[in-house]
Amino acid sequence: MADPARAFVAGHPIGHSRSPLIHRFWLDRLGLAGSYEPLDIAPDDFPFFLAGLSASDWAGGNVTIPHKQTAFAAIDKRDAAAEAIGAVNTIWKERGELAAGNTDAYGFAANLDDWTPQWRAGQRALVIGAGGASRAILHALLQAGYRHIDLANRTRDRAAELADLFGASIHAAPLAAIDERAADADLVVNTTSLGMSGEPPLMLDLDKVGDQAIVTDIVYSPLVTPMLAAARDRGLIVADGLGMLLHQAVPGFERWFGVRPLVTPDLRAHIVADLEAHCAGDNAS
Repeated sequence: MADPARAFVAGHPIGHSRSPLIHRFWLDRLGLAGSYEPLDIAPDDFPFFLAGLSASDWAGGNVTIPHKQTAFAAIDKRDAAAEAIGAVNTIWKERGELAAGNTDAYGFAANLDDWTPQWRAGQRALVIGAGGASRAILHALLQAGYRHIDLANRTRDRAAELADLFGASIHAAPLAAIDERAADADLVVNTTSLGMSGEPPLMLDLDKVGDQAIVTDIVYSPLVTPMLAAARDRGLIVADGLGMLLHQAVPGFERWFGVRPLVTPDLRAHIVADLEAHCAGDNAS
């Protein structure tokens, strides 16, 4: 009888990761004997960890900051999403060799499918921020058929680099232009840290946004960012960022443990309770 599958999440630091909460919840609910363990691996040590991974008893795992690009460069067999995004967040084994993928675009799209499936009918989007997270969002939007995507960033040159990389549907803009670009958007996406706990809010004039527009944020702490609260008050459709985190975990779990898990209200409530507990702890300290 085969030993129970073991999976990991590797990062540095790793204490902030909620991946163990998600995967252990599924293992418990599905009655599986596997395990999912956080590994704090320093950048200098990560290449050695990868080098020994194929011969180890790990089924695979997740990689998070700062290892996503290192894993991308080290693993030759990558899925199409990882190739497009330029980073890896999921590793598994195929015939004894390492394979890697990126599930962030899948998680983003699946979250919107849950909250507001009509997002797929849109043609124009405004994506705010041109950091690493925006690459997955751009890939997801292009895969969904969006034809015009304005990419606004504090430094326009960074947005222009991604526009060159992702093609003619991406149009670089300075951050100061977001109010103007939002007017024609079917979907507005914040990929920056603005609005996250401890960060200033994103300054977007939601009165300029069309009445049928969808507004979403990849931030999930707080669950309702100032931008989402203002959009909801304005009567717009909103989607928070927690579902992206939950859905992006699904493909990896299935690869390691052989069962495709579901993102359920119980799972969401489990993670929300943890977020609220940490928020209460931070306020008390």
